Amino acid sequence: MRVVAALSGGVDSAVAAARAVDAGHDVTGVHLALARNPQSHRTGARGCCTLEDARDARRAADVLGIPFYVWDLSEQFAEGVIDDFVEEYAAGRTPNPCLRCNERIKFSAVLDKALALGFDAVCTGHYARLVDGTHGRELHRAVDLAKDQSYVLAVLDAAQLAGAMFPLGDTVKADVRAEAARRGLLVADKPDSHDICFIPDGDTAGFLQRKLGSAPGAVVDATTGATVGHHEGAYAFTVGQRRGLGLGDPAPGGARRYVVGVDVASSTVMVGPPVLLEVDTVVGERPRWCGEEPAGRVEGEVQLRAHGEPVPAVVERVGGALEVHLRRRVRGVAPGQAVVVYDGSRVVGSATVSRTARAGSSS
Repeated sequence: MRVVAALSGGVDSAVAAARAVDAGHDVTGVHLALARNPQSHRTGARGCCTLEDARDARRAADVLGIPFYVWDLSEQFAEGVIDDFVEEYAAGRTPNPCLRCNERIKFSAVLDKALALGFDAVCTGHYARLVDGTHGRELHRAVDLAKDQSYVLAVLDAAQLAGAMFPLGDTVKADVRAEAARRGLLVADKPDSHDICFIPDGDTAGFLQRKLGSAPGAVVDATTGATVGHHEGAYAFTVGQRRGLGLGDPAPGGARRYVVGVDVASSTVMVGPPVLLEVDTVVGERPRWCGEEPAGRVEGEVQLRAHGEPVPAVVERVGGALEVHLRRRVRGVAPGQAVVVYDGSRVVGSATVSRTARAGSSS
């Protein structure tokens, strides 16, 4: 097959491309230029879209002996990922930009361009497995559960999975680094990127304030109604947050308080004890299926964060939404997050959390 290997400049994508070459595919390396004004160098493990990363990607392609190109997708990335991120926070929701990037950039814009140029697939360094099973092409968890990225790939549909290659799904990270060293890839010891790539300093609140401006409001105790602090923008808070609340009055007995609600319309942040974060029902909008939509209810597990613990649940389609009944209560589920449905290791589909409830009361 003719394959586009998306080379980020990191160790995972380089080894994935090397394995595609070993498998006999006709591989072309492509680095995605996603930042309009990229930094020259990354700082530790922050970001992944610097000029240094582009150079590392080119050097990896040279070692592998494959053609190399840079595709400028900065405009599509700004509109489909960054603008969406800002709009979601402005509406009081907490998005995951990696899901949007996979859905709209890597396996939409990139895959569409690759297919138009006569390629057959896009190869990435994601930790996930593709299995030809009873449900057609299936997306499964990676062998290395600590690095598993099936959660952020759960927005891919059947057509996108058909054009994807994940060569690292059966390998643990330590072995990937060792393989990179054996192959002479200089990125073998390069730190992983852990932060939002377009916020390289890690200051999400500062980034949002620059984009959205100041919108002062009150921090209110949900149990007493008393104002216990002030803020410069409700959009900078997320349900479940404990640090950086700037509370002036301590809770009775010094108990910890968490963000339990965000109302951007009134610029109010509600805080309270952790029990107020507990939910047993999650409603998700805009469901996407990794293959055919299930005919009925799904009894399996759901995951509510990228590296969160799977929770036993029953999932049902109710109109245009998914209703997820958790077998045990969980804390800190914020609107805007993704709820991903699993049947064993297989990803069934995903949806965007629109609301949560506990004991029949919406929260």
